[in-house]
Amino acid sequence: MAMIEGLTHLGLGKVDDGRTLLPRVLPGEEIEVAQDGTVRIITPSPDRVAAPCRHFKTCGGCAMQHANDDFVAAWKLGIVQRALSAQRIKTAFRDVLTSPPQSRRRAKIAGKRTKGGAMLGFHAKGTHNLVATPDCQLLTPGIMDAFPVLEKLVVIAASRKAEIALTVTETAAGLDIYVDTETPLTPELRQTLAVFAQENGIARLVWPEEPVVTMNPPEQFLGTTRVTPPAGAFLQATKHGEAALLSAVEEITAKANRIVDLFAGCGTFALPLSARAEVHAVEGDADMVAALDRGWRGGRELKRVTSEARDLFRRPLEPDELRKFDAAVIDPPRAGAEAQIATLAVSDVKTIAMVSCNPVTFARDAVQLEKAGFTLNWVQVVDQFRWSPHVEMVGNFTRS
Repeated sequence: MAMIEGLTHLGLGKVDDGRTLLPRVLPGEEIEVAQDGTVRIITPSPDRVAAPCRHFKTCGGCAMQHANDDFVAAWKLGIVQRALSAQRIKTAFRDVLTSPPQSRRRAKIAGKRTKGGAMLGFHAKGTHNLVATPDCQLLTPGIMDAFPVLEKLVVIAASRKAEIALTVTETAAGLDIYVDTETPLTPELRQTLAVFAQENGIARLVWPEEPVVTMNPPEQFLGTTRVTPPAGAFLQATKHGEAALLSAVEEITAKANRIVDLFAGCGTFALPLSARAEVHAVEGDADMVAALDRGWRGGRELKRVTSEARDLFRRPLEPDELRKFDAAVIDPPRAGAEAQIATLAVSDVKTIAMVSCNPVTFARDAVQLEKAGFTLNWVQVVDQFRWSPHVEMVGNFTRS
């Protein structure tokens, strides 16, 4: 027998032999590992629960369905706390906000043709083996109800040998689908897909780099503003998670009259914030900037929003450009924003709302700000990737 001493940041159990890592176990559990690698739980943790999804043991999409919600929240909070502690940063932590089941409005789903039709789902962890997931407990009911339609699309779009990927986003106008396939888009196929979209109420269907058909604009509400993101563009995974992140950002920037939004995307923060403050939105993707600008121009009762397409990794806003702003919102990719943080640190900006999906780079960037006189007042952890190792956070930085 062996004992599970703790979990890694990926949710793997650390066995007391100091070498073995095992999935789907919890700290304090006594286990027995058979020669074929099968794990038997001898003494289960009081935090262990029955997985709500029947695909849990085969699908690689979830790592923590065997633990109760309180345990998962504490585990994710601990991941952030350890990352900051490693940089000797102390702060206050708010209660973790977790998105409910069946709330993922956007997902990349794999598909392949079969003898009887098509299979849709996700890959088993660490493999290319596709697992059908007709009862996924993550995706919204709107996406799950469309699985038969998506299977028809796989039959149309996939070859007999290669898998395809469907990035599917739920919108009020219907599904927005980006098809990642090597199948060439011939005139005949384009016509077939147009009929398919019309018959099945698809809002937009896009092939690699080429729109096939747009029946209705696949709009999203960012605050009260309608925005049509480019195909495959970044969008927060759940409406709950987006609202939680936005609420923290609004609280941090509440006293600001002029805000700069760095890595602004399509306006997740910029457009709602413009209801009370002027905003300058900066984003590297020109198509996303254009979508943000169109949304603002079509909005109502919004203050002035200017926008700029700019690579903030190579050309961060400099201190003289930042001088006019009371507060900054920064939401970089997983790599963080080391160059932009460096210029913020020596600027006149006094308030920063830093959003991150990577505790390690968040902590690294936070060190730069603290050295420049900022204080990290509190951190709000948001779990919109339920049952996964992913975690997001918002930090409230101020300096006098």
